[in-house]
Amino acid sequence: MILPIRAFGDAVLRKQCHDVQKDEPGLQELISNMFETMESAHGIGLAAPQIGMDIRLFVVDLSPLAEDEDYEDIADELRTFKKVFINAKMLEETGEEWKFNEGCLSIPDVREDVKRRETITIEYFDENFEKHTDTFSDMRARVIQHEYDHIEGILFTDHLSSLKKKLVKGKLQKITHGEVSVTYKMRFPK
Repeated sequence: MILPIRAFGDAVLRKQCHDVQKDEPGLQELISNMFETMESAHGIGLAAPQIGMDIRLFVVDLSPLAEDEDYEDIADELRTFKKVFINAKMLEETGEEWKFNEGCLSIPDVREDVKRRETITIEYFDENFEKHTDTFSDMRARVIQHEYDHIEGILFTDHLSSLKKKLVKGKLQKITHGEVSVTYKMRFPK
């Protein structure tokens, strides 16, 4: 089932999320719905707060990037990179910071350069509640960091300089008021 994505200004996007319980009712259906919602919106990551749930859950599918010539050196890894992250904890962020133009399904029509570390180590449970500790680099690390921020109540716009924040303020207000055109289901703050 395709769920509406919460727009910038919705209070749930600012909540620090709580852990998912192993016996969480409907968890597998929720994960399936999140992947379907993300794919229908042409996204590569989606966190539970973006669909109105303040739980520590996000999904990532980087296969659409595999066809992009900018990523041909890691295309094979991206093609199969479809993961569920439950109760994730960032253990380490290392390496050089690098800028990349990020966007977000909850903040349509706003894209800005964001600096993030190139390598991360993260602990998480998968969809079967098996525990993992993995290290990721490149676009995998970036997308995971972006989605991880969501479960901490942080948006990519929070990483912008004061000047950039002022420049996008008008666009953000329009999103809050529903004055934006999107091709996917979206729920705007009341």
